[in-house]
Amino acid sequence: MSSELPPAGRVVDGFRRAIAAVVLFNEQVAQRTGMSLTESQFMHLLALHGTMTPSELGRESGLASGTVTGVLDRLEELGFVQRQRHPSDRRKVVVVLDEARVNAELAPHFAAQAALLAAVIARFEAAELEVIADFLEALTTSSPESSE
Repeated sequence: MSSELPPAGRVVDGFRRAIAAVVLFNEQVAQRTGMSLTESQFMHLLALHGTMTPSELGRESGLASGTVTGVLDRLEELGFVQRQRHPSDRRKVVVVLDEARVNAELAPHFAAQAALLAAVIARFEAAELEVIADFLEALTTSSPESSE
């Protein structure tokens, strides 16, 4: 049982459980909305980072350019993204998320998860949330290679 572990072990165990739950939930939403898990993850990347170039999406996802092109073709076909000329460099293309369509078609699938997250956050004091936020930022801004 997780509560029998030392604090660091509980964090690792909890983190692994959270990853599994999020991946499985995102897979279910992707299936319900006619997307692949990769397509769904691209939507998350665009929602988090805003407009990105296909190269940036490739770097963030770790996928090759041909795969990125295929994913973007499919998301464009579904009407969730548009490719547009870069505003300051007409030679480049950027990928723009159709936020209205995302809010209308995808947000309802995440409403219960968002409510649960808000309820859990409400259980913690501001100082505790600072520590949790620092922890999560450290996990997502560091790479395994940088800790070697």
